[in-house]
Amino acid sequence: MTVKITLGAINKEHGSSRKYKTGGWRTVCPVVDLEKCISCYRCYDYCPDAAIKKIENGIEYDLDYCKGCGICSKECPVKAIVMVKEEK
Repeated sequence: MTVKITLGAINKEHGSSRKYKTGGWRTVCPVVDLEKCISCYRCYDYCPDAAIKKIENGIEYDLDYCKGCGICSKECPVKAIVMVKEEK
């Protein structure tokens, strides 16, 4: 059996999510306790939006792209990341 994919289902601009700032969807925001952070970067590895950047003493978020999914918080082995209600 052959499946035909129509043109509408193809993304011709791979990596184009950088064009779309999706952080406005967020209702909760990640907050990092850098004192607890052990720089294991599991949060970085699991972030589906590439919204986490590695810095010298841990991580920082690019909140233009963080949707507040909480995966980083769930994956943090030392619970250094908590999700708090977004204040707008």
